[in-house]
Amino acid sequence: MTNTIADIETSDMILVTGSNTTENHPVLSSFVKRAVLKGKKLYVIEPRRIKLTEHATKWLRPTPGTDIAWINGMMHVIIKENLHNKDFIENRTENFEALKETVEKYTPEHVEDITGIKADDLIEVARQFAKAPAASILYCMGITQHTCGTDNVKSLANLSMLCGHLGKPGGGVNPLRGQNNVQGACDMGGLPNVFTAYQLVGNDEARSNYEKIWNTTGMSASPGLPVTEMIQKAYEGDFKSLFVIGENPMVSDPDLNHAKKAIANLDFFVVQDIFQTETTRMADVVLPAVCFAEKNGTFSNTERRVQRVRKAVEAPGETKQDWEIICEIAKRMGYEMSYENSQEIFEEIRSVTPSYKGITWDRIDKIGIHWPCPDETHEGTPILHTAQFTRGKGLFHAIDHTPPAELPDEKYPYILTTGRVLYHYHTGTMTMKTDGLNMLSPECFVEISSNDAQKLGLDTGSMVDVSSRRGKISAKLKVSSKAVDGTIFIPFHFAKAAANELTNAKLDPIAKIPEFKVCAIKIEPGTV
Repeated sequence: MTNTIADIETSDMILVTGSNTTENHPVLSSFVKRAVLKGKKLYVIEPRRIKLTEHATKWLRPTPGTDIAWINGMMHVIIKENLHNKDFIENRTENFEALKETVEKYTPEHVEDITGIKADDLIEVARQFAKAPAASILYCMGITQHTCGTDNVKSLANLSMLCGHLGKPGGGVNPLRGQNNVQGACDMGGLPNVFTAYQLVGNDEARSNYEKIWNTTGMSASPGLPVTEMIQKAYEGDFKSLFVIGENPMVSDPDLNHAKKAIANLDFFVVQDIFQTETTRMADVVLPAVCFAEKNGTFSNTERRVQRVRKAVEAPGETKQDWEIICEIAKRMGYEMSYENSQEIFEEIRSVTPSYKGITWDRIDKIGIHWPCPDETHEGTPILHTAQFTRGKGLFHAIDHTPPAELPDEKYPYILTTGRVLYHYHTGTMTMKTDGLNMLSPECFVEISSNDAQKLGLDTGSMVDVSSRRGKISAKLKVSSKAVDGTIFIPFHFAKAAANELTNAKLDPIAKIPEFKVCAIKIEPGTV
């Protein structure tokens, strides 16, 4: 996030897209709803009629997988009506002319043909966004989980820069992270091509610094593989062993039938987790770890705030801290790695991570600090890009709409999109151990519009078989006002009817993220 969670309430106009905010981020959504109560405008651009649309000034419904088109359409209107922020563009950005040329053809009428969004509605949102003193964009995995996910994000950045809504309170481009410390995992180099603070592994200076601190030599300058490519290489037999920590890919990976064959093809498979999962059941070795309430350390949340987490209860049995397990394995592989406690580890993190250098254990004893925080006199950075962008000037990217990798046809006439429900979290590793949550959300469902249900001659509670080119599941139909004609929603939490048996494993060529949000399916009456 370029801005903070609390900052959302200071926005004059909030644009939410690709985010079922009330169910996926219920606490954060309260800031959005409070902003509306204060008279701020909220526009939701989302394929489903999610709960947040009830609070919106207007809901715009795009066909799934057409985000670049409507974003370009908004920019077309803003430029044509001379509403763009010329001073910001001239002083703080570059490549504007290329953007202007690309969006020229995305007239509201052309965008309506591609997306289904009415031309007048698109014009209204574009004007409101451009004229607002400060407008905030909130997005989540409905934007990123596409074969063009990286371009979707760049397009939203284009839109915000075009109107000068970056680097100031109430503005910004704000991704809502999917898990409680996924921001921290990325900050710590939990990606195949970077060290901590997103320093590229090919950066000689960064690598030399790490070699000095870690007393080693010969660290590779070549990026590793993203998990999506690991699975494919395991399937092909080129990838022999895998160590999974705190993840359940046997429910969360796309095209699950293919993923299961890939995992089964490994020579050696290790899983480190806090509970038994569909993935641990396939492992050669399972290493029991501790949960958040059984450890000390830090979390870095969605707004880049680094905060302390404190041990509340003792861990059961022979479980160990995650870092203790990793250190023990390192020793057995010939590298001496040992720490006294989490504070000592955090001190090392500070020493190798420029954006965390000024964040000390004592400084975040009670209140967290937003990175970047370059030294101990710095107060942290709640709002990014106030004076300049990381690269100097912000770069406009001229991007054209590209369709999803798979579209409906005669055999598979519906679009499937997947996501979460309020009562369960990710693959249910933790939430499905809770009776109350299982009572509120006991099983998978296939959300469908009343019109589509009538065409199929089915109603709520009917068992249906849902098929794609990759697999088939059976679940109960749920006729819902959230659904719109032609688009089916299935939550991905439930292993018994795993939505990811259906999803497409085609990847964004840059981020290597699968297209979870769009694939073609058919629905047929099932058997009880």
